[in-house]
Amino acid sequence: MESFLAIGLIVGKLAVVIAILLILPIPLTWIERKIAGHIQQRLGPMRVGWHGLLQPLADGIKLLFKEDHIPVEADRFLFTLAPIIALVPPFLVFVAIPIGDSITLFGTEITLYLADMNVGLLYILAVAGIEVYGVILAGWASNSKYAVLGSLRTCAQMISYEIPMGFSVIGVVMLAQSMSLLDIVESQAGLWNIVTQPLGFFVFFVSGLAEAQRIPFDLPEAEGDLGAGYHTEYSGMRFSFFMISEYLIVVFLSALMVLLFFGGWHGIAMIPLPPVVWFLLKLSFFIWMFMWLRFTFPRYRYDQLMSIGWKVLLPLSLANILISGVFML
Repeated sequence: MESFLAIGLIVGKLAVVIAILLILPIPLTWIERKIAGHIQQRLGPMRVGWHGLLQPLADGIKLLFKEDHIPVEADRFLFTLAPIIALVPPFLVFVAIPIGDSITLFGTEITLYLADMNVGLLYILAVAGIEVYGVILAGWASNSKYAVLGSLRTCAQMISYEIPMGFSVIGVVMLAQSMSLLDIVESQAGLWNIVTQPLGFFVFFVSGLAEAQRIPFDLPEAEGDLGAGYHTEYSGMRFSFFMISEYLIVVFLSALMVLLFFGGWHGIAMIPLPPVVWFLLKLSFFIWMFMWLRFTFPRYRYDQLMSIGWKVLLPLSLANILISGVFML
């Protein structure tokens, strides 16, 4: 009986996570448009529903019924496969991301995560790196020079910034003596890692902007010279897969920043809020940061983007490892 209950809890949690991740891009598109509107001193969507609340629903209906066009000279199999490969990794990483320790409902203890891996952080970074294959295949299969250039830019950009991103979290792992995200959060019960790892957080945050391909690192989708980049030839629901993937990457990177550097679900003692509420408040703040930066900074040139990754962030991430080791000694 207990084994059936355990299996039921796992299946139930998995269904809830998938449902939330599928629905989450809908409010995020509305929120981003509203943030953009207020930053630029305008209202944002106002006509479709109260304050434009139904605008994401209208967009979804449009994408659902829009013609699913495949170019004549495209590789049909890879063209179809690429959006799926781009969408799957952002879902897989949430298997190892906790939003709290555990709660008790109706006498049953429920953990607020799907799996506590002892190499959870390594798993997340490894799976997140697979997403680039979907982008590369999308550009290659489209048989379009604009899409190919966009995918090549993406490949170079993601490789350049994944290296400093991986190095930036080594200091956190050294302090926690573990790669389990639960252990990393518990090690911050008294002092958040942002205090001891400010340099690591800076490198991780900037690398995260590049990994999510958000402005000022929006070179793979530079509409001015690529016509939208690697997904130029995509339409309908296939295009929406790339859009959903982008928003889930933003949520995933925001969750990682909260867990690695800002104490996870640990809050401030003077403000008594439930742990899950603390986690969601911090998560919302970083999602807002991603959106705020998009409508505040201009896009870098490509040579500047590569220079920042290799000449600035990589040395800083290595310096952070050295400084962390010295202080631990």
